[in-house]
Amino acid sequence: MACAAYSIRGHLKLAGGHGLYALANNRLSSSLKPSVSYPFSRPWSNISSNAARHAACHSHLIVGNSERWRSSLKASLEDGTIVAEGRVTVLVIGGGGREHALCFALNRSPSCEAVLCAPGNVGIAQSGDAACISDLDISNSDAVISFCHKRGIGMVVIGPEGPLVAGLTNDLVKAGIPTFGPSSEAAALEGSKDFMKKLCDKYNIPTAQYHTFTDPVKAKQYVRDQGAPIVVKADGLAAGKGVVVAMTLDEAFEAIDSMLVEESFGPAGSRIIIEEYLEGEEASFFALVDGEKALPLESAQDHKRVGDGDVGPNTGGMGAYSPAPIVTEELKHTIMETIIIPTVKGMAAEGCKFVGVLYAGLMIEKKSGLPKLIEYNVRFGDPECQVLMMRLESDLAQVLLSACKGELGKVSLTWSPEIAMVVVMASEGYPGSYRKGTVIKNIDKAEQVSPAVKIFHAGTALDGDGNLVAVGGRVLGVTAKGKDIEEARSRAYDAVDVVHWPEGFFRRDIGWRALKQEQPANY
Repeated sequence: MACAAYSIRGHLKLAGGHGLYALANNRLSSSLKPSVSYPFSRPWSNISSNAARHAACHSHLIVGNSERWRSSLKASLEDGTIVAEGRVTVLVIGGGGREHALCFALNRSPSCEAVLCAPGNVGIAQSGDAACISDLDISNSDAVISFCHKRGIGMVVIGPEGPLVAGLTNDLVKAGIPTFGPSSEAAALEGSKDFMKKLCDKYNIPTAQYHTFTDPVKAKQYVRDQGAPIVVKADGLAAGKGVVVAMTLDEAFEAIDSMLVEESFGPAGSRIIIEEYLEGEEASFFALVDGEKALPLESAQDHKRVGDGDVGPNTGGMGAYSPAPIVTEELKHTIMETIIIPTVKGMAAEGCKFVGVLYAGLMIEKKSGLPKLIEYNVRFGDPECQVLMMRLESDLAQVLLSACKGELGKVSLTWSPEIAMVVVMASEGYPGSYRKGTVIKNIDKAEQVSPAVKIFHAGTALDGDGNLVAVGGRVLGVTAKGKDIEEARSRAYDAVDVVHWPEGFFRRDIGWRALKQEQPANY
């Protein structure tokens, strides 16, 4: 199966029916100023060291500078000064399961000379999917730039959202290094839910009705007026845990107090979004974007809740499968035309061209069957990336480099017709407090269950005795392919059962929605 890119050329419809050329150099509307919070230390240099500049925005940093930087990069790429003989050395930034999956796919790319990962993790290193650079300080732009120049890095792929929102892309691109990932200004789509919602309002992108609050008293009164169920979200980055689906008023009040009064998420929760509860089925939709064109990836479906039967608190994701049966070809076209393309056009019109991957968290409404945007992420999902990279048959390095050059229209994507599933193994206690340093055994035996099994590492390390130990909440992504959902699921769980880790846990019902629909491979 192959997918081609969509172009954003043409008119853009604003709220109220007013037209706008998609590529106009508008200054960002004051109503769209993002309220991005940074719940992490940020020793980034130059542009990225100034959060206020990011919040005030946008076009004065992006319209002139980033277009000029991107143009110079394109020239360097075309004359061969960066990519020698069509092969490129790639540096992946990050050290989780998503980054392991990206290294796995890049390592198989014919156009990739070598893959490095900073900081990486022990599983990435032991698998041979990449050489890990554990001592590179990825929070220091100057250090990353120096490393890239010394090692002849032809492209940097940034995995986590933190470095993107903090501006690592800005600094790398300014230094002449091709980088796949949005600027800090464009990363506001994930860094501030308030910014994303205002963009949706302005450009008629379907989303849940909402209001933004900083005052807990006013927020609670709004909840009383609206009733439950209702959704409470921290505005900024909260490691995937800043969303509370409140089924009662008391649950909503508790979430409001936690974020605005107790400051559980720090600056990320100093502003909250309260939005209507949507009934339907969630799906994850991804598209690669080069600023003017968008190339859809295959769909996936995540399992956010910690427990079987979708109970318990939200997590970063306990498992996923691809493709998602609910995302038909017709629905994919609707998503591209009503959500992805208007977003890319809107960002371009605001002077914040988006280059990277757009990850749309969607709700397919029960009544209408139409998609609504729940949230945007500006990086590959985790664990969705694991199943997507297992199914991808194209040269990932070539495709991502084409996005950096603004040439997605020249490439297409080919996917395995098989189904892929990942089961996340997590430390007992996650998403709350959990013990670190517990020993994991039989990883090699688990991968030998089937040639179609691959285990992606997230929170693993070696202890002083050389044992593989858990050092994170989500630790392993046990992934498998099969001709249908049942075969992929059987292989994944067979491998999970071989792993010896008494202090770990996992969900036993990953893929239950797809199983109900008997999803076959589309050969």
